[in-house]
Amino acid sequence: MSSVLYDTPGPRAKRRNVIFSVVFFVLLALFVWWVWQKMDEKDQLTSALWKPFTESEAWTTYLLPGLANTLKAAALAMVIALPLGAVFGIARLSDHRWVRGVAGTVVEFFRSIPVLLLMLFANEFYARSTDVTSGDRPLYAVVTGLVLYNASVLAEVVRAGILSLPKGQTEAAYAIGLRKGQTMNSILLPQAVTAMLPAIVSQLVVIVKDTALGGVMIGFTELLNSRGTLAANYANVIPSFIVVAIMFIVLNFILTSFASWLERYLRRSKRSTGAVLGVDKVDDLNAAEVGGGFGAGAGGGI
Repeated sequence: MSSVLYDTPGPRAKRRNVIFSVVFFVLLALFVWWVWQKMDEKDQLTSALWKPFTESEAWTTYLLPGLANTLKAAALAMVIALPLGAVFGIARLSDHRWVRGVAGTVVEFFRSIPVLLLMLFANEFYARSTDVTSGDRPLYAVVTGLVLYNASVLAEVVRAGILSLPKGQTEAAYAIGLRKGQTMNSILLPQAVTAMLPAIVSQLVVIVKDTALGGVMIGFTELLNSRGTLAANYANVIPSFIVVAIMFIVLNFILTSFASWLERYLRRSKRSTGAVLGVDKVDDLNAAEVGGGFGAGAGGGI
């Protein structure tokens, strides 16, 4: 189907796309075969290296506790970063210049610093300036670094999502007497959430993966860090990397699948037919139905 940005491919383009697809899958198969051969030459495919993953000890002692810490840190960071990012994103749209200035400075500052550096700074801060125990310090540092960085990124996502809405939404809200705060809470944010959801989910996936940085640098016992201990005990470095990679893939796939379902649900719940009723249809409506329909239409069209 042709559109402004896309033309339906013709016969030659379809043949070319088929050829490219076949060549790509052949090269991919050859690459997989080459990797398989190299692993086999290094005895990385022997059953002895994979046997620990069929026993409960490797899971209950290493992988599952590491996964639990990964989920714990990611969940805490998500719960704090989402509302904090929304607050700063809305603050950047404030009518008050000093509010916009402060919010913009904070967002740009933390967005410019690598998340790993934020974790290291937070770890030193908790070690030197607080009474947080050494056992809890890595978790605090990881969550702090993730919150500071991702809240600043989410603030830009929120701001862009609100600005992407048609100006007529705001103008219609003001026309019926709503204040700016009411317009933001009742009109703009509910619509912007659906538009922002893919970008928000992408950032949540980043949060889950970035928990591994804490394991590498500050000793946080997340999934990847636990994998290192497991590999040291069972001498199965490559298999342990493969298993942990699959666990991350499954975890992020579940997260993105849930977000896709939520996005479809929100779109269905807010969908309006946009149909224009004819005179005969309007005459069939009684006064109560007319009043209810007008109220629903006004709420959906703003």
